[in-house]
Amino acid sequence: MTRDDAFPIKICGLSTPETLEAALAAGADMIGLNFHPKSPRYVTPERAVELAAQARGRTGIVALVVDYAPQQAAELAKIVKPDWLQLHGKETPEQAAAIKAATGLPVMKALGVATAADLDQVALYHGIADRILLDAKPPKDAAYPGGHGRPFDWGLLAGLDPAFRFMLSGGLDPANVAEAIRIARPAGVDVSSGVESAPGIKDVARIADFVRAARSAAEELKKVGQA
Repeated sequence: MTRDDAFPIKICGLSTPETLEAALAAGADMIGLNFHPKSPRYVTPERAVELAAQARGRTGIVALVVDYAPQQAAELAKIVKPDWLQLHGKETPEQAAAIKAATGLPVMKALGVATAADLDQVALYHGIADRILLDAKPPKDAAYPGGHGRPFDWGLLAGLDPAFRFMLSGGLDPANVAEAIRIARPAGVDVSSGVESAPGIKDVARIADFVRAARSAAEELKKVGQA
């Protein structure tokens, strides 16, 4: 869990003890474990239990699921014991509420963005999702919904209520995350493919570089807001 005024930096799709440790050493506020079987970052519940034990008490643990039924989510939550559930499929507000009730966990709802019209869906999850993650829409023929390394036009977010706290994802990497933070002014960032050397293979140096760049940009954004 993170404070309301914090700027969480999340490293998603971790699958080995070594890269998880690298994320922890870099100061990641959240780590994500991916339970979508078609993703190159998929981890079994058995592996996830081991990784979660390594991270517990050191950072927030997020379980990424795609179109899970409430009971399925509850069973996973009982096994892995994450701090958050990230709903990265086509979950409706009603389904998100049901999953939240079944698990007793806060939920982060990922919403795909390609055009300004896609932002209309944000209001539907108000009061249901504990966090909104604005991600780039995947390619039409994609086998999995996120982690494709494609950014969207961050300028589309200029019309959002400045008080709306969202996390930003989609095509972020160590080289562009500072610019993304300056333009989009999110309340946190999430990265997966942008810290990889190949799909599903996390790069220790890129993880450290990403967290460092994001943390520095977030501090600058905070100073601007206080000026």
